[in-house]
Amino acid sequence: MSAGAEVLVGLAILVGLFGIVVPILPGTILIFGAILLWAILTGGTTAWVVFAIATVALVVTGIVKYTWPGKRIRQAGVPTRSLVVGGLVGIVGFFVVPVIGLVLGFLLGTYLSEAQRHRTHRGAWDSTVEATKAVGLSMLVELLGGLVAAGAWLWAVLFVL
Repeated sequence: MSAGAEVLVGLAILVGLFGIVVPILPGTILIFGAILLWAILTGGTTAWVVFAIATVALVVTGIVKYTWPGKRIRQAGVPTRSLVVGGLVGIVGFFVVPVIGLVLGFLLGTYLSEAQRHRTHRGAWDSTVEATKAVGLSMLVELLGGLVAAGAWLWAVLFVL
């Protein structure tokens, strides 16, 4: 594979990592697709081993990102409805206040949903904090998978091939 094509694959992986942190783009899918394309075009055992490592990292963290934070949310007693309301208000917030509106909208939507349920500021705020921690944990787990996949690809490009 030419150096220019590898740079493009690297940029796609970088955009994918950015997409994990700022959930506008399908980050994991971009990383997976870029490494798959690289493996197909490069060929050879090393390329396919890197693809396998990337796939395992992305799939395992994809599963963990839903199970681990979900367990924490259930233990905290935050209902799914509050997360859905927070997510929907976050989407609206993203368009009202670009980028940070997503976070602000999620916080506001979750808080309002929980305030209706708890009828107290303290209970609503505690639930909102737990939901935010769970979403942050989910993002960090997914980012870990993306970084492992990106690291495997970068190692192969710089030191093996």
